[in-house]
Amino acid sequence: MSKIKIACPCIFGLESVLSAEVKKLGVQNIEVTDGKVTFVGDLIDVAKANIWLRTAERVQIVMGSFRAETFEELFQGVLALDFENFIRKEDAFPVKGWSLNSKLHSVPDCQSIVKKAIVRRLENKYNQSWFEETGSRVQVQFSILKDIVTVLLDTSGAGLHKRGYRQKSNIAPIKETLAAGIVDLARIHNDSVILDPFCGSGTLLIEAALYALNIAPGINRRFAAEKWGVFSEDNIFKSVRLEALEAIDRQAEFRGYGYDVDPAAVELTQENARIAGVANRFQIAQQDIADFKTDELRATIITNPPYGERMLDVKDAQKLYKTMGEVFERRKFLNYYIISPDEQFEEMFGSGADRRRKLYNGMIKCQLYMYFKGLPEKRV
Repeated sequence: MSKIKIACPCIFGLESVLSAEVKKLGVQNIEVTDGKVTFVGDLIDVAKANIWLRTAERVQIVMGSFRAETFEELFQGVLALDFENFIRKEDAFPVKGWSLNSKLHSVPDCQSIVKKAIVRRLENKYNQSWFEETGSRVQVQFSILKDIVTVLLDTSGAGLHKRGYRQKSNIAPIKETLAAGIVDLARIHNDSVILDPFCGSGTLLIEAALYALNIAPGINRRFAAEKWGVFSEDNIFKSVRLEALEAIDRQAEFRGYGYDVDPAAVELTQENARIAGVANRFQIAQQDIADFKTDELRATIITNPPYGERMLDVKDAQKLYKTMGEVFERRKFLNYYIISPDEQFEEMFGSGADRRRKLYNGMIKCQLYMYFKGLPEKRV
C-alpha cells in the first residue's frame, strides 16, 4: 500500500506538544493546524501513533478531501475514494459527520449520500449488491467546512485518553491527554521527582510516571483498526506493542508523591497507579494543603486544584489558592505547574507566572500557570 495521510486531533493548546511527539515517530510531511496534527506514513505508523502518542485524541486515516456544494458533487467525491483498501466485503461501515458554514448543511442527508457512495464503490469492487455488515467495524467520518469535505476512517475506537488504568475517577477529573501535555510542558525526565498535593484520581502522577519510564500510553489497550483485515494480516499492532515493551526504561529513578485531603481520593490514586503498573513509584497519603511541604532538593509540583464541580464556592477556591501561595516554598529547583480556570489565580496565589498557556479541561477554558524560575519572595 502507498503512503497514507494520517490526522490526529488534540486539545486546543497542545498542538506543539503533539507535533513534537509525531516527529519522534519518524514520519513525513507534518502539518499543524488548530486542534490537529497531520502527517504522511504507512500502516505501521498508524499503529505507532495509537500506541505511542500521549496527547492525541484519536488517530484517523484521511481518505480524501474535495469541494462539494451539491449532493451530486458529494456523491462523486466519495465514490472516487479507495475504501476497498480498508473495508472488506463483510465489514460494517457506519457513517457520521458534521457540517459548518456550508451549502450542504443537512447532516442526515449528507450521511445518507456518503453511505450510498461507499456502497456503490464497494459494489463495483467486490461485484456484489448486498452488504450484511456483520464483520469488523470501520467507522467512517466526514466533515464539511466552508464547502470542503474531508472523509476519514477512525482507527482508534474509544478515545485515546482512555488508557485503561482509570476505571474509576473522582468528580471532574483531568483528562489523561491533557495531563500528559502538562507533564510534557513541565519537562519531566527519567529521574524527576513529582508532587501533586491535590492528586484526585492520580492522573497527573500516573501520566508523569508513564512519560518518565517511557511506557507507551496505549500499550495495554485495544484499538478499532486491530480487527481490520489490512492490519490483522501482518500482526502490525502486535509487533509495535512488543517494541514498546522493550523500550520501557525500567532503570529510571523517577519518584512521585501524591496527597489529597479526601481519603477516598488517596485510595483511588493508589488503585489506578496499581492498574497502570507504576504504584511502586509513588507514595500517596492523606494530607490537607495547609500541611504541604517537601524536603526534596529538586522537584516539580504539578497539580489541578479543585474548582467548578469539585468546589462550587469560588471564594473557597480562591482561599485555597492563597493557602497554596503560603505553603509552596520559594527556593531554587522547585518548579510549579498549576492548571486553573480562575483568571484571578495569580493574584490570589501571590505570584505572577513565568509563563502561561491557554488549555481546555473538557469545555472549561483554563490557564496553565508555569513557575520554573522558582517562586519570587513574597512582599512583606
